[in-house]
Amino acid sequence: MRHGNKVNNLGRTASHRKAMLSNMACSLIQHKRINTTVAKAKALRGYVEPLLTKSKTDSTHSRRTVFSYLQSKEIVSELFRDVAPKIADRPGGYTRIIRTGYRLGDNAEMCIIELVDFNDIYTNEKAKKTTRRSRRPGGKVEGDETVAPKAAAVEETSSEEEIAEAVVVEEVVAEVAVESPVVEEVEETPAVEESNDEDSAEESEEKEEEK
Repeated sequence: MRHGNKVNNLGRTASHRKAMLSNMACSLIQHKRINTTVAKAKALRGYVEPLLTKSKTDSTHSRRTVFSYLQSKEIVSELFRDVAPKIADRPGGYTRIIRTGYRLGDNAEMCIIELVDFNDIYTNEKAKKTTRRSRRPGGKVEGDETVAPKAAAVEETSSEEEIAEAVVVEEVVAEVAVESPVVEEVEETPAVEESNDEDSAEESEEKEEEK
């Protein structure tokens, strides 16, 4: 039976536990990610998240309250200067616990506790953007995007491809026209006419001789 034991004492006295959580909170704010056991990470999450919420209001009272827990002027300055602007739009849930397996010596369950907004791998900025559903007639909804914009995009790309092909064909035709001039055809026709004139002259001479 628990008998109201809501706080995990972590096998330490009250003063030792508070000092340990204060040091872990300073390390988390400074390095944005620390490696510890799951039990300590859960205790640290309940300790540091109220301080992160307090840092959203930059006032003398907030700074003094946070300093009473962290006992470090440099960490308090970094919290209000660097961390607070990053978490300004997040309504709680500033930390994430990622389990990493079990420790080799005592088989304790290990994890990484980190600040959510400082992880570039898990944080996807595109997912934060909201899209409206289209109310136009004929636009079927697929999740948050409509079919009509996709069709328009396909038509735009196809028209651009057709224009590019037309430009290439015009350039090829122009090159062929420059390489093969029409002078050759003009030179061939007089030669045929001259041969016809020579044949007619020979025929007239033969007729005169016969006479």
